[in-house]
Amino acid sequence: MERFLRDESETRALGLELAARARPGTVIALIGDLGTGKTTLTKAVAEGLGVAENITSPTFTIIKEYGSGRLPLYHFDLYRIGDAEELYALGFEEYFYGAGVTVVEWADRAAALLPQDALTLRLAYGRDDGERLVYTERTDDADAAL
Repeated sequence: MERFLRDESETRALGLELAARARPGTVIALIGDLGTGKTTLTKAVAEGLGVAENITSPTFTIIKEYGSGRLPLYHFDLYRIGDAEELYALGFEEYFYGAGVTVVEWADRAAALLPQDALTLRLAYGRDDGERLVYTERTDDADAAL
C-alpha cells in the first residue's frame, strides 16, 4: 500500500491520523533518506497526541521523552548509532513495550529489535518537487495506517 503526500499539510494529516489510532505500546518505525519527512511526521504524531513541548530530532541524544500528551511520546533517532546493541544500554524495551507511543526514525538500523507489530512506514521522495511517498509492505499495516 502506498500514499502520496503532496506537501507538509498532507504529512501532518497522516501524523494526526496515526496519533488518533495510537494506544499504549504503539511503535511507529520510520525509514527513509534525509529530508523525506520523518521528523515532520513525528511532529504531527506529537501534535495529535497533544504534546505541548517543541519536538526536535534527538540525533545526538538518541531519545527524547515527552509526557504532556494523552499518552507519553518516546522519540528515537537512530541515525548516529553504531549498531543495534547500543539500544540495550538505553533500555529500549521499556519504551517499545511501555505505556506510551514510540516513534523511531532511521528504524532500519535496529529492525531486528522492533516489535513484530510495529507499524513500519517507508518514506521516499515523490514524483514532484516537495511530494513524498509513504508506503508499507504489510497489508495489515497499510489497512491500519494508510
